Amino acid sequence: MSKRARTQVSRRGFLAGTAAAAAAAAVPAIGPASAAASAGAAGRPNILLIVTDDQPKQTDWAIQKTIDWIAGQGVEFTHGHVTTPLCAPSRSSVFSGRYAHNHGVRNNASAAALDQNTTVQRYLKQAGYRTGLFGKYLNSWNIADAPPHFEEFALLQPGYVDAKWNVNGAVRTIDGYTTGIIKNRTLSFLDRAATDTRPWFAYVTPYASHGPRTPEPKYAGTAVPEWNGRPSVTEADRSDKPPYIQDATGTLADGERIRAEQLRTLLSVDDAVQAFKDKLAALGQLDNTLVIYIGDNGFGWADHGWTAKSVPYGPAHEVPFYLSWPAGGLGAGTVDNRIVANIDIAPTILDAAGITPDTPQDGRSLLGSYSRDHLLVEWWKKGTGTDHRTWSSYVSKDKQYVEYYQLHTDANGTVSGTGEVKFREYYDLAVDPYQLVNKLYQATPAQERNLGIPALAAQLAADRVG
Repeated sequence: MSKRARTQVSRRGFLAGTAAAAAAAAVPAIGPASAAASAGAAGRPNILLIVTDDQPKQTDWAIQKTIDWIAGQGVEFTHGHVTTPLCAPSRSSVFSGRYAHNHGVRNNASAAALDQNTTVQRYLKQAGYRTGLFGKYLNSWNIADAPPHFEEFALLQPGYVDAKWNVNGAVRTIDGYTTGIIKNRTLSFLDRAATDTRPWFAYVTPYASHGPRTPEPKYAGTAVPEWNGRPSVTEADRSDKPPYIQDATGTLADGERIRAEQLRTLLSVDDAVQAFKDKLAALGQLDNTLVIYIGDNGFGWADHGWTAKSVPYGPAHEVPFYLSWPAGGLGAGTVDNRIVANIDIAPTILDAAGITPDTPQDGRSLLGSYSRDHLLVEWWKKGTGTDHRTWSSYVSKDKQYVEYYQLHTDANGTVSGTGEVKFREYYDLAVDPYQLVNKLYQATPAQERNLGIPALAAQLAADRVG
C-alpha cells in the first residue's frame, strides 16, 4: 500500500475540505466556488482523462505509481461508481455527463445513438482546446470513421497485440503491444505542447484490463499477491438471488485467475501513467493539468458465481476513481467520500475550463460542494434471449434496492417490453457489504414497509425518467 498521508474530506465537498491540508502541503487552496477563478489565474488547465477497461476496485497493487501520483497528489474518491456497468454506455456517460437512458447508448451496439453535440470533447474543441484520443473509443464504432471533435487520434480496434488502428484517418495494423503504442502516441501529443500554446485535452483509454487480458511479455510471468476470495465469492446459498445468478457457475479458482490476469495487464497501464507524469513535469505542465483516472466499469471475480460485469452488485459498478489538479488547489493528497460517478466527469472538466454547457447534464462538477445521497445505476438487456433482464437500482452508502423488468433493447438501443417488475432485491450494505442476504426474498408486505421499499421504489421510478 502507498505510504502517502491523506486527509479525510467532508461530504460538503473536497474543495472546502482541502484548504487546511493544502496549506500544510504548501499548495494554494481554493473554495468550492472559486475553481474557475483559479483556472483563470493559472491559465485554462490541460485535461488528461484516463479510462481503463473493465477495471474493478481492489486492483491497487498493479497501479501503485498511478495512485501515488493522481491520488497521492490529488484526490481519491472512495465511493466511485459507473451508472451503467457496460463499456459503450459508460463511456458515453463519461463524454456527455448523462445517464444512459438520456444519452441513448443503452448497449454496446448502439454507439450511433450518442449525440456528439453533447460531448465534452465538442465543448473543449469549440473553446480552443487541442484534442486527442488514444486507444479505445466506443464499441460498435466503425474503425474507419474518425471520432468526432478529436483533432488528433489513434483509434484502437480493441485488442492487445498487433491490432488495427485508425491513425488520423489512415486505417492500418500496427505491430506491438497496444498499451505501449497508446503510451507513445500520447507522449507525442503531449510533446507538441512545447510549441503549440493551446491548452489540450487527451482522452487516453487502454484496452487493459478487458478480456482476454493478455499481458505485456515482460509481465507475463509476474507473480501477484495471493487472494483467497471474499464472502460473495464463496456464497453457499444463492436461492434469494435472481435465476440467472442462481445458475452462475464461476468459482474461486476462476476469480483468482481473472484477477491475476487483470493485474498483469494493468502493470503496463501503470508504466504509461508514470511516463505521462514524467513528460508533464519535463514540459512544466504538471501543476496545471487536471488528471482524472477511472475504470469504465468493474468486473466480478466470481462474486455470486458471476465472472463478468452487467450486474447490479458492487464489484460491477464500483470503480477506482482519482483526480489531481494542483494549480486548482487539488494537490494535497486527500480522500473524498461522496458518492461520485462517471456522469460527473464531463461537468467537472467543463467547470475547470470555465465552460458552461448548453446541453443537459445529469452529473455535477466535483469541484463544488454538491453531495448526492444516492445514485441511479441501470442496465439493459440486448435482444430477446434468455439472459438476465433489464434492471435498475437505487444505490446509497448503506443500502441498495434493485428492480428487474420485462424489457429489452435492439441494436439501436430502442426499448421494448411490458416493463413488468419480475424480481427485486434489497441489501443492507451497512451490515451486509457483500450482498449475501436479499431482504426482499419471501418478505411480507409489513417487512417491505419496514425496509422503506415503497419510498425506494417511488424514488427509483422517478430517477429512471429524470
